[in-house]
Amino acid sequence: MEEKKKVVALLSGGLDSRLAVKMMQKQGFDVTAVAIKTPFCDFDCGRGCGFEIRETADMLDVDLKTVYLGDDYIEMLKNPKHGFGSGMNPCIDCRAMMFKAGKKVMEDIGAEFIISGEVLGQRPMSQHGPALRTIEKESGLEGKIVRPLSGALLPKTEPEERGIIKREDLGMIRGRSRKEQLKLAHEFGFENPPNAGGGCLLTDPKFAIRAKDLFNHTETPTTNDIDLLKIGRHFRFDAKTKLIVGRNKDENEMLKALALDGDVLLETKDHMGPVSLLRGDDLPNNMKLASDITFRYSDAPKDVAGTVAVQKNDKLSEISAGNISEPEYLKYRI
Repeated sequence: MEEKKKVVALLSGGLDSRLAVKMMQKQGFDVTAVAIKTPFCDFDCGRGCGFEIRETADMLDVDLKTVYLGDDYIEMLKNPKHGFGSGMNPCIDCRAMMFKAGKKVMEDIGAEFIISGEVLGQRPMSQHGPALRTIEKESGLEGKIVRPLSGALLPKTEPEERGIIKREDLGMIRGRSRKEQLKLAHEFGFENPPNAGGGCLLTDPKFAIRAKDLFNHTETPTTNDIDLLKIGRHFRFDAKTKLIVGRNKDENEMLKALALDGDVLLETKDHMGPVSLLRGDDLPNNMKLASDITFRYSDAPKDVAGTVAVQKNDKLSEISAGNISEPEYLKYRI
């Protein structure tokens, strides 16, 4: 028997990428899936399109390779060549990086081309014709990216020119409606197809504000800095000093786990309340404000003073915390 030709699929776990894989399998291709993780779009985070990615790969009967775009992604985010969307989302540069990662896998396994679940006109920044062409050029994959759901509406690709795939086997889906995708899902026997969702935190307006604040005040943020953005209430005291206040037990534990040498952890001593993490270059001059805010978010009555436990590395101490009004502390809220 003739060996199946190989293709690589960028797999997010969402419905569109699942359908793209099934369309290629139906045409007899051996599909290898590549799942991309970034500091801002993590398919283990349980939100958006990317969760349950391993279960998705098993369901589709494809090999799964995972790629993490970490420091390079953060560096790109400082000044994306093609700018940001409505939040802090560098969609074109992001997609180009993802396809570059897929290209490496494609070359490693000897695949013919790469596919994705992109739909023409579905996303305003990265899924219109010029943007799709820019992404191909930036990733070094001109003519080698097949978008099965909308392929019949797009220019011919190299696999079409070579006769490996036929235009009549490609879809003509465009826009934001999911009607045609749900119809295809039914044809492929998908039960409970996933809802549409954006897994990238950078498209979230509130998160984008925090991210912009971080990049405005930190030359090169670390993954630890970014992980802190995902939890708590954030307060900016000065150019180098921040306070993050936990909102629940899980976030309190995460703040403890993310604390680095030199960070200060604060916790109300005699009342249920948050754990707060103070990070920066001028901690002593900000300690009183941090303790007052921590105490304010505790269960302590608003008209009493109290004590906040302070931990810096292995050193423990206490500080008195008093009443602080909303106008006094909300002006620091990011």
